[in-house]
Amino acid sequence: MTASNSVHDESKAVHFDSTAHLMNRISSQLASQLSLVSLDGRRRRPEPPALVVVAHGSRDPRALSTVRGLLDKVRAQRPGLAVHLGHIELNEPLLTDTLKSLGSREAILVPLLLSRGYHVKRDIPEMAAETDVRARVAPALGPHPLLVEALHARLLEAGWEESPRVGSAVVLAAAGSRDPESKVDMARMASLLSTRLGVPVVPAYATTAAPTVPAAVEALTARGYDRVAIASYFTAPGRFATECAQAAPWLASAPLGTHEAMAGLVLHRYDQMIGLRGASSQTQPALAV
Repeated sequence: MTASNSVHDESKAVHFDSTAHLMNRISSQLASQLSLVSLDGRRRRPEPPALVVVAHGSRDPRALSTVRGLLDKVRAQRPGLAVHLGHIELNEPLLTDTLKSLGSREAILVPLLLSRGYHVKRDIPEMAAETDVRARVAPALGPHPLLVEALHARLLEAGWEESPRVGSAVVLAAAGSRDPESKVDMARMASLLSTRLGVPVVPAYATTAAPTVPAAVEALTARGYDRVAIASYFTAPGRFATECAQAAPWLASAPLGTHEAMAGLVLHRYDQMIGLRGASSQTQPALAV
């Protein structure tokens, strides 16, 4: 009798546990749905993912002020969007600290980097994986037509003419990377800029990759180009941007900085990832313009 009652009691306990579990699920789902409804009965829009702009970091204080200025432009173009900054190294806040402050919120990470490379493929996803944030990493900013517009504007500010004379050419100066896909992106960007300017554009690098900026200038001069400009393909001032500008035999443009096209491109990459909500977390999608 005792055994029978024990089995009966256990059966009731299992039944009650199952019922409680079901009720908890129903309550949770109901609460989730109610959170999307305002007090007047209208359906609320779910909170969009936070935008985290990921800068490399620099010892040059001008870099940090430039990046902060760019984020102000991004916020001005998209009022109401939560926009945060995180650095890979050298500057605060570091990316991991920024992401930890977001808790378990969804976030889209937009690298403030101009081509594919180790930072975009490895560093940023690995740093995101150390936190609870549901993070997705957008592609690098370049190549993209909006960067062409920013480069062209910076060259005009430096003295470039809308209708350049014969003998004009441009060296597109970047930091450099060992990743072969970075050179593919640079070649594409040089081609886009060449089409826009109507003159030869040669990609070159401050370090790591070849040709160097001085070597590219020398090669163009040897081919008869006597008005060689340096187009600074850097997001902000820093040592490499300064060294590349010093190699200019004619004129050198300023870094892309806070140009409106840069802010628009950051938001474009964010919007691309919004359209890829079904993609797995922290994956690198195919590069798209």
